[in-house]
Amino acid sequence: MSDIYTGIDLGTNSIKVVVCEKINDKYHVLASSSEASNGIKNGYITDTKLAVNSVSKAIKQVNEMLGIKINKVIACVPSVDCKMSIVHGSTNIIDYNEVTSLDISNVITDALKDYDFTNEELVTAMPINFIVDENENVHDPKGMKGSILETRVVISTMPKEPLYRILEVLKLSGVEAVDITFNSFGDYYTIKNNKYDEEVGAIINLGEESTNVSIFNKGIQIKNSLIPFGSRNVDKDLTYVFKSKMSESRKLKENFAVAFSSMADSNDTWLIKLDKDNTKEVNQVGVSKVVEARVKELLKLAKNEIKNLTNREIRYIIITGGLSELAGFSYLVEQEFGFVAKVCNINVMGIRHNMYSSCYGAIKYFNDKLDLRGKHYNMVSNEDEDRLSSVTSSVTTNENVISKVFGHFFTD
Repeated sequence: MSDIYTGIDLGTNSIKVVVCEKINDKYHVLASSSEASNGIKNGYITDTKLAVNSVSKAIKQVNEMLGIKINKVIACVPSVDCKMSIVHGSTNIIDYNEVTSLDISNVITDALKDYDFTNEELVTAMPINFIVDENENVHDPKGMKGSILETRVVISTMPKEPLYRILEVLKLSGVEAVDITFNSFGDYYTIKNNKYDEEVGAIINLGEESTNVSIFNKGIQIKNSLIPFGSRNVDKDLTYVFKSKMSESRKLKENFAVAFSSMADSNDTWLIKLDKDNTKEVNQVGVSKVVEARVKELLKLAKNEIKNLTNREIRYIIITGGLSELAGFSYLVEQEFGFVAKVCNINVMGIRHNMYSSCYGAIKYFNDKLDLRGKHYNMVSNEDEDRLSSVTSSVTTNENVISKVFGHFFTD
């Protein structure tokens, strides 16, 4: 049986959906879609009807690509108002003194049992380490011998009401959230490697309305902060300077501007529509200087926020989000942060754009969690899997077709 997963990211600007199949520890994108988002702002559902319509369109796109109906997803939720705490758990090892996946589920359940979830909902539960008798700092204790299993777990929670509204929108769109995770976790798992799993680093996601800054220590998120400025502020600046409509400013930013104005061509021009009867010609240098000024400010704010969040030495900084795709963006990153920082580069056929970093990484996070708990989960039926095999085998060159769990699998 294959492992086929679907991740969805409900962003302010767009709804992103990625369907992946895991084969021999590699993830292959079967389908992806990006649909304009309405009824969502700063991670909150502001209009359920509009949000359902947007999600339904994004899901419909991947359904048509694959020839099956996607009805289960891993949902990325914003880190707005998230809280992080460390809890401890302990359990007796029950199966011949050898740790099993059931013992791991039991010890994580024990760690959560005394936490007050009256006003909050659990989103993620990430074990920092396990202890088997005298053996400390164990990453995966399955198969080890001992009598007592202990763990320290970082749990992340968010207020119930906004989370339930997201889940309601998904349900009304015809899909069930079998798991949820924060966007920042998805971003980390997109770039995760053995080196980063041993270091302290930061991930900056330049979103539409805000910029999310997360601190990770050995693969565990320990701090998070939201800066109320993002890509939309670039559009507003262009609108103010060139007197264009916001929709025209967005086109200008995405299709014409470069983030590093020294790379701009003064002879390259773009015609913007001011109103029904009037247009205006602008050159790339002038447009790019406006964009560069705002991007520099966003990076500076993010840099200061990293300093506010931690005094630890930061060994890596990864920057993602749609704005990071601007030409010349990496030069500004190097100027502000030096060589410790890099722009995320998703080199995966079908999703070669940083807007997909959260939902693609959410799939990898989900699978990693399953592996730790010794569980298997496939998001499509055997019948749909057979249909999918016939579709993907005939179009392998096409990049576009290649009860709630709440972050823990404690029961079968």
